[in-house]
Amino acid sequence: MKYYLCKFVPPRADFLSTMSADEQEWMKQHGLYLNDLLKKGLIVAHGPVIDETGGYGVSLYQISNDQDVAELTSQDPIVKNGVGHYEHYTMLHLKTRT
Repeated sequence: MKYYLCKFVPPRADFLSTMSADEQEWMKQHGLYLNDLLKKGLIVAHGPVIDETGGYGVSLYQISNDQDVAELTSQDPIVKNGVGHYEHYTMLHLKTRT
């Protein structure tokens, strides 16, 4: 297994308060996409982070060795529509509550 902390970086610091109608729709699709990965067991947790310099999203991935985290995050609807990007941080392991 491989483990990653993935940070979704929006296109601007005030993104959450200034989203266009299209961006709002893509964010809904983004949430559905991450929830689907959660159901499939590829994500352990995900959610928004409120930061005084601008919010961002965090997701924790637990994927098999043959899967590519960059490929998974590139399929996120918000990324596919050119709004923001992901940063990927490799984790040595991930311990979760059972």
